[in-house]
Amino acid sequence: MVIRSIFVLALLALTAFPASALTQLQASVDSNPIMEGETLVLTVTADDDINSGKLNTSALLKDFMVGRTSISRSKKIMNFDASNETRWQVLLSPKKAGNVVIPAFTIDGVSSTPIKLSVLKAGSQPQQMQNIFMRASLSNEEVYVGQMLTYKVKLYLALELQRGVLNAPDLNGAQIKQLGEDSDSTEIVNGRRYRVIERNYSIIADQPGELSITGASFAGDVLVQSRRNGAMFSFNESKPTQTQAPDIKVQIKPIPQDYHGEWLVSDLVVLKEDWPDKTVEYNIGDPITRTITLLASNTDETSLPEISLSTPAALKTYPEKAQRNTFLRENQMVAQLTQTTAIVATSGGTYTLPEIKVPWWNPHLNKQQFATLPARTIVIKGAIAAAPQQQQQLQTPEPATNTSAGFWPWLSLVLALLWLITLMLWINARKQNKAKPTTKAVITSASPSSSFAELKAACDANNPTRVLNSISRYYTELYQRPMSLSQIAMTDDFIAKSINLIQKAAYAPVNTSSVNTSPVSGLQSQAEAVDYAKLINVVKAAKAQQQSVNTSALGKLNP
Repeated sequence: MVIRSIFVLALLALTAFPASALTQLQASVDSNPIMEGETLVLTVTADDDINSGKLNTSALLKDFMVGRTSISRSKKIMNFDASNETRWQVLLSPKKAGNVVIPAFTIDGVSSTPIKLSVLKAGSQPQQMQNIFMRASLSNEEVYVGQMLTYKVKLYLALELQRGVLNAPDLNGAQIKQLGEDSDSTEIVNGRRYRVIERNYSIIADQPGELSITGASFAGDVLVQSRRNGAMFSFNESKPTQTQAPDIKVQIKPIPQDYHGEWLVSDLVVLKEDWPDKTVEYNIGDPITRTITLLASNTDETSLPEISLSTPAALKTYPEKAQRNTFLRENQMVAQLTQTTAIVATSGGTYTLPEIKVPWWNPHLNKQQFATLPARTIVIKGAIAAAPQQQQQLQTPEPATNTSAGFWPWLSLVLALLWLITLMLWINARKQNKAKPTTKAVITSASPSSSFAELKAACDANNPTRVLNSISRYYTELYQRPMSLSQIAMTDDFIAKSINLIQKAAYAPVNTSSVNTSPVSGLQSQAEAVDYAKLINVVKAAKAQQQSVNTSALGKLNP
């Protein structure tokens, strides 16, 4: 009974005392004096569990740039005596050199002691005493509008880096891009070893004048040795820090008045082109793929002008969308523009593709230069009239126009000889057909029928490329001689119009603005104007007409 009473009295005695309350508020800084532009950490410690919002740091804004604030809490029990602790760590950067005072903080009636801080002018402290600093440099201090300059920044760290962010420099009215990846190395500065993180940026200004580039900045956490009050050993703790490279002025020159053309400034500009099979002779209707590449050193892809192409009227062009990209080669930026164009000839002859010139400004020589592609001459075969045209001339004879007195007489002689040779072959075929007339008819008609079915299937599938191939194969078998698309077009006006529409659909660029799941959907949309049903009927009529001509000719040769 006595023991129970003693226990109750002890419990009442413990509960009679109030819970622990705030009795002490301490403030300290990790560095004093400090350099202008550097950062320090203000630590405020309360010996109780305090709401984080009770610390008011607005008074610091007068003399400091206030960074992030971190809060930590701990609880300690010693000899059955429990104590709490709340710590605020505030990142500060002085706004100017001189003596400043960190004011006292008050929480629940308990105040800290003010701290007198000495801020030294930038540069008065030797670099070997700095734990973190930045340096920046430019590839040129004077450039033209649109000319790319390289901004190199180095971050020097004497402490172990936990985490951090390196922010780009800033310049109003300029394009700023990071070049490549960061490099990590070490350097010895005034006898002290530093870890160095290097990064490059490209800067292209679009307005002239003297401009100031705001330096790149860094903000992060580093590990520093610390010794808590009452602790026997030191240990590493994370400390927030930040620094910034000094601002740099650069002179941007305007476009020279004596420059003509679309503005492009570069160290070197080159034009290249690719042709299929390195040949200069092509057939009418065959697509010719021409690829032109514009390369410019020390510039950006957005600065490259469009390539202007001009071709003779008989050459139809179907350009694709130009491809642009920028890449690093031997630590130098290279911009590239690639333009691919399909060229289709509609008539035979010799044609000259004009010279291509791209003007550019050489900043090293301070004069205008030109990247040039020489003129190119190509020969288009197929201008000579074929057998179908001869039939039309026999049906509706018209006097031919003598456009070249020295050329056409010889051409007429060659055609006459060819006609005599053909007549002799027909006479020889008549003698052979007397033995097997039925077999000859089967052989003559079987192949065009199969190719006609292939042509009809291509028309039903609405596939322009297949239609062009099938109609060429069908007429070749029907006339028993190679027939180009231009020769086929001479047989009928509607067929000529249809072939022209189908060629445009087959070689025109696909519209990428809409989403299509089929790879030929873009071609089909441009081939809708072709009346495939009428085309099949016209081809059938041509087949019947050709068979009638062959029958009448054989009848005359076989009396």
